[in-house]
Amino acid sequence: MRRREFIAGLTGATIAGPSAAIAQAPPKVFHLGTLAPGAPLDEKNPLAAILLKALEQHGYTLGKNLTLEARGAGGEVGTLPEIVRGMKANQVDVIVAVGFPVILACKVANVATVVAFGGGDPVATHLIDGLARPGGNITGISDNATTLSTKRLALIKQAVPKLQRVAMLWNRDDLGMSMRYEASAGAARSIGVTVQPLGVRAPDDFDGVFEAMDRDPPDAILLVADVLTNLNRKRVFDYAAAHHIPALFEYDIPWVHDGGLMSYGPDLQECFERAAGLTARIFGGARPADLPFEEPTRYKLVINLKIAKATGIQLPVNFVALADGVIE
Repeated sequence: MRRREFIAGLTGATIAGPSAAIAQAPPKVFHLGTLAPGAPLDEKNPLAAILLKALEQHGYTLGKNLTLEARGAGGEVGTLPEIVRGMKANQVDVIVAVGFPVILACKVANVATVVAFGGGDPVATHLIDGLARPGGNITGISDNATTLSTKRLALIKQAVPKLQRVAMLWNRDDLGMSMRYEASAGAARSIGVTVQPLGVRAPDDFDGVFEAMDRDPPDAILLVADVLTNLNRKRVFDYAAAHHIPALFEYDIPWVHDGGLMSYGPDLQECFERAAGLTARIFGGARPADLPFEEPTRYKLVINLKIAKATGIQLPVNFVALADGVIE
């Protein structure tokens, strides 16, 4: 009897053992990478905070089943391929990317990538095969540059009713942003506005830009956002303020919050929340090649009235009434 009890107990232990081991197995930890051409999108960054909060709602929590490797090139876009190779070696599951140079480096390294914003037209730049079926390692959030450019120029026209000349600043070495400039220039010409093209390739080029505007003062400035223009944004703010020139930027973060006059562009909170949704689907086994690119559904006009008052720029009351956000 004792022998039978011993065997039964041993058999039960054998059966229970693996079950207990399975129950105690740690959950899979997913490795998220973020990569920007400028400063890293780490936990202190407001946009990364939106991304992480949205991922938590999808069941991925930092410190539990999610880790974050936040990297930035600090404006040295030539280092991006090496950074991406390092992240791939660290076995990141997905990289959430910002900006065309970053996305291109991720494409070359064949790393699963979600574009948060700032990549330009991914089809025209040959990053993907098509919006509905990207066909490679990249999916994400896109926008319609032509539609956006037309809207931005219409808003500048409302802010500056006598608009005749608009200076456009963009990075000539960024293909995505060069194509966005071309769309903006086309939109300006369609409403009879003269375009003052001011492309830059390096920080020193901004001195030439300001000299060109001194010679031929524009009625307004439209700046196309990328890492080079972003890192030099304060110089543009200061020039526009000193010469009382209204300037429109593409995003409110960080542009208008850091001293720019106004912006019109996609709601970045929505962009990062939807980027989190795409990331969660890849964590769940989906392939970027099969996940259609999405377009933002919310766009915001944000005006910094504090800057307008400080610089003596008078904005029409009916234009200010259109704003989705006002900084006072």
